Amino acid sequence: MIHPTALIDPKAKIAADVKIGPFCVIQGNVSIGAGSVFESHVVIEGDVSIGENNHFFSFVSIAAPQDKKYSGEQTTVEIGNNNTFRENVTINRGTVQDIGKTVIGDDNWVMAGVHIAHDCIIGSHCIFANAVALAGHVAVHDWAILGGYTLVHQFCQIGEHSFCGMGSVINQDVPNFVVVSGNLAGPRGINLEGLKRRGFDKNQLSLIKKAYRAVYRTGNRLEQALHELELLNDEKGTLDSLNNFLKNSHRGIVR
Repeated sequence: MIHPTALIDPKAKIAADVKIGPFCVIQGNVSIGAGSVFESHVVIEGDVSIGENNHFFSFVSIAAPQDKKYSGEQTTVEIGNNNTFRENVTINRGTVQDIGKTVIGDDNWVMAGVHIAHDCIIGSHCIFANAVALAGHVAVHDWAILGGYTLVHQFCQIGEHSFCGMGSVINQDVPNFVVVSGNLAGPRGINLEGLKRRGFDKNQLSLIKKAYRAVYRTGNRLEQALHELELLNDEKGTLDSLNNFLKNSHRGIVR
């Protein structure tokens, strides 16, 4: 299952059925779970934990952070299960100035040329189209979609079920459920089609539309909008995650 031209560190722990193609380099304290596939020329360096059934296409690289303060500290990358990383994806390990690790959850689809910088936290079921670039310390929550060539400033958060149109330049947080686009990115409505596909019912969709109006269409200050969202919320807690996101936004939200 390992091509004879691949270079594998003796310290690496690799499940028996992992497929590693030509000219791959696995160097350091790397662990790889069952069912994972590495096409040719994949490079994994450092302390990296990779779960099961991940697929790495050619020229994916996991390496030290692009941070001038980094001086060889032991930092990590943690990757869950069932992720796909297409050609030329680059992922950086964490830094000791932050949490010391970059984390990627489960079932993510990461297209060609995407960059995930140090200390990023990626949830599950996310889609990153070609050439998306995340600066350091970015958090992307579950089910977010980032269109091609989207750029995200450091320390920004991308909320769950949000959608960033192609070419978006994001320098503030994108709330849950919201569609943004542009340079600089601005709000364009809610991710209605995505929410329907994920099983949100008519009442929940109506509630999310009202929440969007409260935040973006009434001229409310954020404190006023939060109070209105608490009054709008239903027994299912449809707006709980949005309320928590807004309360914990440190960069302010896209307006």
